[in-house]
Amino acid sequence: MVAGRAFGVSVSLALVAGITFFYFHTLHVNQTTIALTFLLAILAVSAVWGMAVSVFMSVLAVLAFNYYFLPPIGTFTIADPQNWVALFAFLVTSIMGSQLSARIRKEADSAHQRRREIERLYKFSQKLLAEGNVIQLMNAIPNYIVESFEGGAAELFLPQKDKFYRSGFGAAHLDEERMKSVFLRDESIIETQQGLYFIPVRLGVRPIASLGISGSRLSRQTLDALGSLVAIAIERARAVEKLGETEAERQGERLKSALLDSIAHDFRTPLTSIKAATTSMLAAEDPDAGQGRELLTIINEECDRLNRLVEEAAEMSKLEAGEFELNLAPTPIEDIIHAALAQCRTALGGRVVDVNVQPNLPPVAADLSRIKDAMVHLIDNANIYSPKEQPITISAELAGDSVTTSVADRGPGIDDFEQGMIFDKFYRGKDQRYQVRGTGMGLPIAKAIITAHKGTISVTSQLGHGSVFSFTLPVDRHARSVR
Repeated sequence: MVAGRAFGVSVSLALVAGITFFYFHTLHVNQTTIALTFLLAILAVSAVWGMAVSVFMSVLAVLAFNYYFLPPIGTFTIADPQNWVALFAFLVTSIMGSQLSARIRKEADSAHQRRREIERLYKFSQKLLAEGNVIQLMNAIPNYIVESFEGGAAELFLPQKDKFYRSGFGAAHLDEERMKSVFLRDESIIETQQGLYFIPVRLGVRPIASLGISGSRLSRQTLDALGSLVAIAIERARAVEKLGETEAERQGERLKSALLDSIAHDFRTPLTSIKAATTSMLAAEDPDAGQGRELLTIINEECDRLNRLVEEAAEMSKLEAGEFELNLAPTPIEDIIHAALAQCRTALGGRVVDVNVQPNLPPVAADLSRIKDAMVHLIDNANIYSPKEQPITISAELAGDSVTTSVADRGPGIDDFEQGMIFDKFYRGKDQRYQVRGTGMGLPIAKAIITAHKGTISVTSQLGHGSVFSFTLPVDRHARSVR
């Protein structure tokens, strides 16, 4: 500051000397032109070095103007009273012009500083919005402050946890007792000369935390805005976290309702059949052997169905918990399809199944028993959701380093909205859940098994034209190296 002012004084001396020499020895003009030239130079100096230097130059210019250009020349004496007026007017004009120029310069600097602080606040707010987790946000806020405002260190005190979150850029820690005091008293401590600030973080009129910042020059307005942004970000992160918990609870309730609905619908049918058969047998005084055998067959089939429902629920739990092992081996996709069709033979009855497998497909890395179960669920799904007279088409082809297998039916189809939920546990189509037996567990189980094989599963469907369920399995690496 002092060095800059000294340089400005030197420039002022040089300008006054240069203008005086030019007009006194080189170009002779009237006094008005000389005065205006001095005035322009003074305004220029004022814009660069401020009021103090420009006043010094004004006095110096008045003396030079009087000595060299007002008669009697060569003395500081003024003979004509009009020249006194001119000299005084010149001095007042130069000082007032300098003052106005200095004020404009100061306001321009202030506006530039405010613009920079607004840009920094915007940058800071953008970083805050990117964080959704409360813990991550608390740890990130001090670092964001240091990055955005070029500070030396920053700390955030959260009284609810009685914990301090520090920036990783500053070696020195801020005074934690002062930070606690700022929060308790709800008053700021600002030491501008030291570049040290302690401010409460308020949400409305209630303090929820406190901030400490060092190594930066910040205005009071910026500090207030900074505290407000931090408070909003903390509250937003808490709200997002709360919303997530609420959504999880809602999904849990939805899952619970779906489970109860599934149990109420799918367990009731076999239980009703068993109850009816048992009641008929107990009510018959002299039961016919053939009729009794038929009733026992019904009971046996419905017990198997109940057992299958329980087994599917247990299987899904094991798959989700990862409590199973895969015995991967090179397996031809034809073996998987034939094994699944053999298991589904009774359920399929007389339905036509078209199998189209691309010739010379490499074996896939699969656990035959597990992947067969996934295939069975897809075939069973196609069987129960499509008319008996319509065929099921199973196809397989090579796609890059994977084999894609598809099961296509000609059922009612699935609308776009439901396609995103069809692999959720217990979910069944809104138009089919009370018309077709099932638990909504088959497709989720198939997806879990295929995912465990590092494969993918998807569905393509069109209402009224049927659905195609496709899954991929990676080609066995040994087979891939041979090809």
